[in-house]
Amino acid sequence: MASTREWFESVAEAQRRAKKRLPPSVYAAILAGSERGVTLSDNVAAFAELGFIPRVAAAPTQRHLATTVLSFEISLPVLISPTGVQAIHPDAEVAVARAAAAAGTIMILSSFASKPLEEVVAANPHTFFQIYWLGTRERIRAILERAKAAGAKGIVVTLDWSFATRRDWGSPFIPDRLTLRNMLKLAPEALSRPGWLWEYLKRRRLPDLTVPNLALPGQRPPTFFEAYFEWMQTPSPTWSDIAWLREQWDGPFILKGILHPDDARRAAEIGADAISVSNHGGNNLDGAPASIRVLPTIVEAVGDRLEILLDGGIRRGSDVVKALALGARAVLIGRAYLWGLAANGEAGVRNVLELLRSGIDETLLGIGKSSIHELCPSDLVIPPGFIAGPARSVAHWRCREPSAHPLPV
Repeated sequence: MASTREWFESVAEAQRRAKKRLPPSVYAAILAGSERGVTLSDNVAAFAELGFIPRVAAAPTQRHLATTVLSFEISLPVLISPTGVQAIHPDAEVAVARAAAAAGTIMILSSFASKPLEEVVAANPHTFFQIYWLGTRERIRAILERAKAAGAKGIVVTLDWSFATRRDWGSPFIPDRLTLRNMLKLAPEALSRPGWLWEYLKRRRLPDLTVPNLALPGQRPPTFFEAYFEWMQTPSPTWSDIAWLREQWDGPFILKGILHPDDARRAAEIGADAISVSNHGGNNLDGAPASIRVLPTIVEAVGDRLEILLDGGIRRGSDVVKALALGARAVLIGRAYLWGLAANGEAGVRNVLELLRSGIDETLLGIGKSSIHELCPSDLVIPPGFIAGPARSVAHWRCREPSAHPLPV
């Protein structure tokens, strides 16, 4: 259907609306990307290099999109990736959680989120909590205990974020606190986007820049940059640290940020249940390969030992199908749902998820598949040199069995 005031027909349209609605600094913070933005751009561009060969006169009457991730049934193979302080809409992560619940999928909440984990779990019982290696082991254990008490179903440990903050186009001004001086500095931007500002004013609040899920008992929540500074002062974790962290959590445990097959093997060795092939959306080491280019190498290394997710560059349902055909169980989206949230709140996030759902369905129809569980590399046109890393030819991979799909949820 064509775009209307309350509906956009592509993620690209959601991005255009978000750019038009958000103050420039807020939009720039979402777009992000480190240094030249090579990895940021390639995350998206790499999907365009993969093609399909359509099938005709044998179209399946029904297509099954449902799957499981770590034994949780979801209605489509798309999860919500964790992103920090979502001050692009007053309802922020709670709105995203509701939209994910309505779509029948998993919400992953960032530890740098602006809404308490307890509120997000209430909005979507299938909520996982994301953490960084931050502070002492005692501090980390306290964060895990709160996550368990709040009802988080799993833990996602992000490893693909270092100190790469430089951007050739400049970094936007983001205040530590909304002091009077900072509000005066940002006023021209906010006044230039009255629709965005009104969403806050009608709720009698301003954007919240604190991170409540990192608050210690009896203390006020730290600001984003206070927590960020604590993380910067914490030595990077070793594999022994990650193994210790795994021992502290008795539920689903995901490592996010794997790009090298040796790291994937180490993840399997320490008992991770799943990994996410990710380069932090191009916000880390610029020049790292697009996630989709590395996926076949990771699948070949550990695909029979744990579940593999992919994060980075998903903009349409056909991208999801390409990732699944190369071995991912499901994908995570970040910027796509943030643009939807900026464009139209909770309804905008639902819009994005339904666009991806319909895009997956249409792609399956076009290539003559009745289920996402039938996908394999032979469904794709893979150009020479596309795969990054030492993977062998994917031509020898077996397709998934057609009967392997679960019933839709």
